Amino acid sequence: MLYSEDFSEGWEDRWTVSEAKGDLGKFVASEDGGIKTSEDAKFYGIATSFDKFSNTGKDLVVQFRIAHHQNIDCGGGYVKIFPSSVAPKDMEGESPYNIMFGPDICGPGTRKVHVIFAYKGENYLTKKTISAKTDEQSHLYTLIVKSDNTFQVNIDGKEEATGSLEEDFDMLKPKEINNPESSKPDDWVDETMIDDPEDVKPDDWVTESHITDPEAEKPEDWDDEMDGEWEAPQIDNPEFKGEFKAKRIDNPEYKGVWVHDQVANPEYVDDKELYAFEDFGAIGIDIWQVKSGSVFDDILISDDVADAEAAVAAFEEVVAAETAAKEAADAAKKVEEEAAAAAAAEEAENAPDEAEEADEAEEPAAEEETKDEL
Repeated sequence: MLYSEDFSEGWEDRWTVSEAKGDLGKFVASEDGGIKTSEDAKFYGIATSFDKFSNTGKDLVVQFRIAHHQNIDCGGGYVKIFPSSVAPKDMEGESPYNIMFGPDICGPGTRKVHVIFAYKGENYLTKKTISAKTDEQSHLYTLIVKSDNTFQVNIDGKEEATGSLEEDFDMLKPKEINNPESSKPDDWVDETMIDDPEDVKPDDWVTESHITDPEAEKPEDWDDEMDGEWEAPQIDNPEFKGEFKAKRIDNPEYKGVWVHDQVANPEYVDDKELYAFEDFGAIGIDIWQVKSGSVFDDILISDDVADAEAAVAAFEEVVAAETAAKEAADAAKKVEEEAAAAAAAEEAENAPDEAEEADEAEEPAAEEETKDEL
């Protein structure tokens, strides 16, 4: 185990709020463990450092638990792992990181898991689409980076995606490129269909969409000097057949899709250590959230996959407890709603009787008043 954090007592002393940006949202201790975002529409920046290490020649595992109990609408839930040169107090959005990993949600259009690697000064997002969980339950996100230049993403202990750092990222130049000395021949025919040359427009084909109304007559009171020259109105031409289009037939000259021949890319340089970073030394949470309430917990960084696998059992206990609590809350809410509905129904049922009793009570009073008047 290279680093772990359960946000137990004293976590405020272990983590540093960034001073690089003002008016940041505040992380607070969550009632059920972990730390949570507590202010809506805020940037959050908090980080901590650990003993410097390199993952060269070894696997790297990054894992953490997050729960969007607030039913998140738009906000990040990822972590960034930095080189030791990044001081926690100075961490901000532009700070160079080695790896960024975790869910990012914003409306129905963005619900993905970020897997981003830094390489030679640039950040590269995986070309794979990895969907994030969007419910309010806790989820365990795990990134496994292997020394054979492959990676794997697990969610809740189950494999969600695997891939290659070379093939699923654009860190390297392509191995092959279009041959710069070749091009599509001028006489290459790539139209699959053509107009039938034997299908010509008939002589009686009517292309005029409107004609002068044959039934229109110049009004008797029309004065050419006062009203101008009279013109009969236009009407739709009943003989109009539309634009003539010859039928389409297979092109006998069609040669197929031209494929540019490939040659070795002279700029391609293989790198067997895309996965490797010489310096890991800090981890941070640098996110924006519209609606607060996300809980981060159980962060783990290791060079042994077994450490991550061992944490799955504890995670499943957390989920079981959350599920039981939700079921109990839902049951209590249902009982409350049923009681309220029953009370409303009883009130509605008794309303006529109470009105009748009120009327009966008013009758003797009215009779006594009449007697007094007499």
